[in-house]
Amino acid sequence: MTQTASAPTTTGSSPRLRRDIGFWGLTFVSLGSIIGSGWLLGALLAAQVAGPASIISWLMAGAFLAVLALVHAELGAAYPVSGGTARFPHIAFGSLAGFTSGWMGWLQAVTIAPIEVEAALSYTNNKLPGLVSTNGTLTMVGLVVASALMLAFTVVNIVGVKLLAETNTVTVLWKTAIPVLTVVVLLLMSFHSSNFHAGGGFAPFGAHGVMAALPAGVVFALQGFEQAIQMGGEARNPQRDISRAVITAMVIGTIIYLMLEVAFIGAINPANLAHGWANPIGKGDFGPYATLATGVGAGWLAALLYIDAVISPAGTGLLYLGTSARLSYALGHNRHLPRRLARVSPRGVPLTSIILAFIVGEIAFLPFPSWQSLVGLVTSATAIMYGFAPVALGALRRVDPDRPRPFRLPAAGVLSPLAFVAANFIVYWSGWEADSKLLVAALIGLVLFGVNYARTPAAERPVLDWRASAWVLPWLGGLAVISKLGQFGGDKVIPFWVDLVVVAAFSLGIYALGARSGMHGAREESVLEDEQAEAGLVTA
Repeated sequence: MTQTASAPTTTGSSPRLRRDIGFWGLTFVSLGSIIGSGWLLGALLAAQVAGPASIISWLMAGAFLAVLALVHAELGAAYPVSGGTARFPHIAFGSLAGFTSGWMGWLQAVTIAPIEVEAALSYTNNKLPGLVSTNGTLTMVGLVVASALMLAFTVVNIVGVKLLAETNTVTVLWKTAIPVLTVVVLLLMSFHSSNFHAGGGFAPFGAHGVMAALPAGVVFALQGFEQAIQMGGEARNPQRDISRAVITAMVIGTIIYLMLEVAFIGAINPANLAHGWANPIGKGDFGPYATLATGVGAGWLAALLYIDAVISPAGTGLLYLGTSARLSYALGHNRHLPRRLARVSPRGVPLTSIILAFIVGEIAFLPFPSWQSLVGLVTSATAIMYGFAPVALGALRRVDPDRPRPFRLPAAGVLSPLAFVAANFIVYWSGWEADSKLLVAALIGLVLFGVNYARTPAAERPVLDWRASAWVLPWLGGLAVISKLGQFGGDKVIPFWVDLVVVAAFSLGIYALGARSGMHGAREESVLEDEQAEAGLVTA
């Protein structure tokens, strides 16, 4: 297989996605998604749940997501298509699995853009009151400003992916520099080593607290490595660049977040920890790093942090609006949802899907829960989306063994199942409240899929592939049952530690079933050829 030197914008009269993004553009797309509002709030939320042991939470999240990122790196390089997280399961298992993965991915992506906008306005409200009400919802003025930001994101995405990548590159350089500067300043000006065993010791809430911190902002902060994969159909050299971009962004992001947690804990006034970790910087304070910077006499850093509190979330919102558009594009391309979602404009972008993302984002500005309340739901949806990839990799290694793989996951027979276990742990730790809502959202998605299927002419309907997708329902249903009976917001029927063994054993069983369920024969080849043609690849 060889890549065409420059994929055309059109084939005949049909517009196609433009291939304008290079390695650094892809890297910054992923890194820009990793560094958003999560870095401003993640350390505080993790410390409140786990105390100093939140450092372990970041290490665990980094390890879990690193393995998942490596799985996605192989798939993204071997199958470089837009909306890859929805397309990989479709290639491996067909329509039902592909839709479920894409629907979960779209739900989290389309929600994050307005969440990031609300986070930016909440910070701004500290200096310019009147944008956010006392209960955390937007005022009329705030709604107008939020809508203007969403409209700006939409325009940038409509103009084209090259402008999106260039705009994001400038933003990411800023977004990376400010956290690094914050770490350096806090470590040099205020570091209390005693804080790491204050307020009840290093792990005041035990192992349960360490695990509970992961969905309380830690995983949410580190997620986003897959954004380079979602743009795979628009990369100049996807086989070479996608895997490198994903791995590079994940390593940089994990190091930055780990150092931020260390600097945050060390900079807290020890007197604030006399009564524990409930309010380490002051009750109701929404700008933890700015407060710490002011406390150590670095008012100039606090000013930069308030500026960054707008730039970082806004930059991530810009990216996720584009990402959600690529996912709905993939769902339309696979005929899971109306085909009009896969229409590409003369500029080479999925115009209808971008407009849909804007509309849903506007709806999300209604008086819904706060940033913190939505983190668990988004984290659980993301973990399910991630969880499809290891099973797809196991199946595709078996049914499509001859496909060139520029990056190969080492020890895939071990790491791929472990990656699936890691994704399921994250879903379980998100808690029953988030998981139950996600189950309802999944059912709504299946209803929409059924309606679209019924309205599609019989000759154009996607094959349902019941047999290949048979593992998906037991997986999601079993996770829901374990979550309901478990220790994280459930009925606590399954004892702690035993619940982790149950999740791991259940995950390995589902993985074995799913990896054996990949499609075979002519239909598999036709799907692969369709994906290959859409990606702009030709057979040598």
